[in-house]
Amino acid sequence: MRLPKRFTRWMPILLGLTLLAAGCAAMTTSAEQNTQSSATVAAHTAYKPQTRTFTITAVPMVVHEMQDSEDYLKADFAKGGLLDGKEVYGFYPSDLVVYQGDTVNLTLVNPADDPHTFTIAPLNINVEMKGQSAAHTSFVASQPGTYEFICDEPEHAPYMWGQLVVLPDSLAQ
Repeated sequence: MRLPKRFTRWMPILLGLTLLAAGCAAMTTSAEQNTQSSATVAAHTAYKPQTRTFTITAVPMVVHEMQDSEDYLKADFAKGGLLDGKEVYGFYPSDLVVYQGDTVNLTLVNPADDPHTFTIAPLNINVEMKGQSAAHTSFVASQPGTYEFICDEPEHAPYMWGQLVVLPDSLAQ
């Protein structure tokens, strides 16, 4: 069958438009597949929890023993003084950052004679740190949040503290 001449002159244009439409459809399908592939890759590359190991040391900052070398401390540690019944220790480092699901291994070092604790009450962690010793603990950081750790010895409160920051696993790269 022969087409009338008026149709034949439009055939190259119609053929070009048909090919263009087919190409656009193929590109859309390819873009959708790429989007689906990206989502699939993201789902397959979920964060894999790691083991994080830290050493935390109980550090004396202003303690009774310093009175002999710093005269002003005698008044501070005296009855009614600023540090009456207290000593200032710190944890070093005092900030830990992990991701949700990570296993946290801690070595707690206490080089001084004074006993300490490493306590994270909301996580039910309470480790005794005897004088001149090291202690160990391990736990899984299962819930995101910021958790304060303290020494639960009354003589060291409120000075001896730090924080554990547990980031959501969705933020891990």
